[in-house]
Amino acid sequence: MGKHRAALSRMGLGAAASEKTSATDPRIHVSLSHLRGLAPAARAVSFLPRQPATSVLQGRHRSRIRGRGLDFEELRDYLPGDDVRAIDWKVTARAGKPYVRVYTEERDRPTLIVVDQRMSMFFGSVRNTKAVTAAECAAIAAHRVTAQGDRVGGIVFSDQDMVELRPGRGQAALTRMLTAVATANARLSATAPTVTPMALNDVLKSVRKLAIRDHLVILISDFDAADAADAATERHLGTIAQHNDLVLAVVRDPTSAQLPEAGTITGTDGAKQAELNMSDAQMRSDVLALSADRLAQVRTWQNRIGLSVLSLSTAEETLPQVVQALGGVRR
Repeated sequence: MGKHRAALSRMGLGAAASEKTSATDPRIHVSLSHLRGLAPAARAVSFLPRQPATSVLQGRHRSRIRGRGLDFEELRDYLPGDDVRAIDWKVTARAGKPYVRVYTEERDRPTLIVVDQRMSMFFGSVRNTKAVTAAECAAIAAHRVTAQGDRVGGIVFSDQDMVELRPGRGQAALTRMLTAVATANARLSATAPTVTPMALNDVLKSVRKLAIRDHLVILISDFDAADAADAATERHLGTIAQHNDLVLAVVRDPTSAQLPEAGTITGTDGAKQAELNMSDAQMRSDVLALSADRLAQVRTWQNRIGLSVLSLSTAEETLPQVVQALGGVRR
């Protein structure tokens, strides 16, 4: 079983497309112009607290949007980006540190979009690579959040590095986010040298630093990582979800549920490469079991922590899937 663990996580794209094709095929690599062009389509979805009954976000968001308005709600610590006009100077003087008064009515909540662009995402057997589906989902969310007038930022991570973008308002913040996603996606290559995959826990530590409280955090990934099922991952997710709304968007390829019964698939764990014989029934069973275990782990987090889970398939267009998951919010 152990020797097959790498197969599911890093099945190479080399057999699916050549480098020449990937440079021009939007199903393999996205461009900044393509991500910008998703703005009109993003109007079909909403990340505001009031969600349709069939939305995966229903029940997770607060009934009132936190902000500065007419009805006082609470006092809390001042956070970077808060309006200085909301500072309660009397409480600040007594406590020795800044506090802000939080009201209902004003629609302002920062959103942190965390996008996986590791080599495990550079695979697709039907329509898109997982990396493209993740990038499109991130762009749709970023466009919609910006149109709502909220702040948007994110973390875009690959196997080599992690780009952190603090939430900001307006087109400048949106462009920074889309540029980071497109740049990371463009670096994915079937001929790239193998490296140790970025650990999911390292990414979650950065999320905790950026999203202290009252954020909408959208984590888009295939959740392929050696540490994906350990207790530390669950603790990180639980801490993030305790003070924020956390959505896990799980990107899957049809091969995670059904593998061909003939031919070979090349897999690598980042250091070694091997060909897997798909005519071997036991091997197919082992690889599929790994995929099922990964999804089961996400469902466990959903039940224990109370997360919202959005399932995305590389076999279908991204936007209709997001619209359906959010309850068909179409104008």
